[in-house]
Amino acid sequence: MSIDPASGQVKATSRSAGAPAAAHGPGTAWRPTDAARASDTVDRRAVEAYLWRAARALRRHRALLDRLDAALGDGDHGENMAVGFDAVLRTLPDGGEQDIGTVLRSVGHALVASVGGASGPLYGTAFMEAGFALGGMDRVGSREIADALDAAARGLARRGRCGLGDKTILDALAPAVETFRSAAGEGEPIATTARRAAWAAHAGMRATTPLVARRGLALRLGERSRGHQDPGATSCFLLVRAMVPGRTRATETG
Repeated sequence: MSIDPASGQVKATSRSAGAPAAAHGPGTAWRPTDAARASDTVDRRAVEAYLWRAARALRRHRALLDRLDAALGDGDHGENMAVGFDAVLRTLPDGGEQDIGTVLRSVGHALVASVGGASGPLYGTAFMEAGFALGGMDRVGSREIADALDAAARGLARRGRCGLGDKTILDALAPAVETFRSAAGEGEPIATTARRAAWAAHAGMRATTPLVARRGLALRLGERSRGHQDPGATSCFLLVRAMVPGRTRATETG
């Protein structure tokens, strides 16, 4: 994925073959073996564990998200997201043989049905598009995760008719996508890339504060939307940070 600097729109791109390798020591570049790449993967159980972490993070920060949304919207973004991810957890399969793509598409449908306002269709579309990208897959690596996040960002941008800099969810999601895309194929452990993606999403989230909203309810505020952190970008950061296994205090929401 790339961002058109003139329009701010998200565009699908393929990674340049000449991109630099990850550095592992002065003047050296390490390229992993096929076996090393194959061993660092994510299965359906790991995806489900991610969804549980995401739901906990959204519950924990529900009041913060509501406060941020009170300045720009209806003041219920935290409540809506917490309710939505509680619904997501109820859709998770009890055993069975569902592949990762099917699980993610179910998440998307649950969010569309249960999250109020614009966030339900936006996040729902993102998860459904990620699910289509991973259809039929039982185990995925960095490249597949990058493809899924890329599809999610493009779907969200299309549904919301938004671009980078519009003060939306995309401002946090797009930097995370770029981080995964740049790491794909270089053999960096998925957990390490996820931590870097969380930092990138955090920077994108913080960068929404000085922006003037160009989409959503905050659009009606014009210049008065400047100086407020976008609640959607904040919830997106929380969702990206939840990709890191275990708890992390590496970044904060404000």
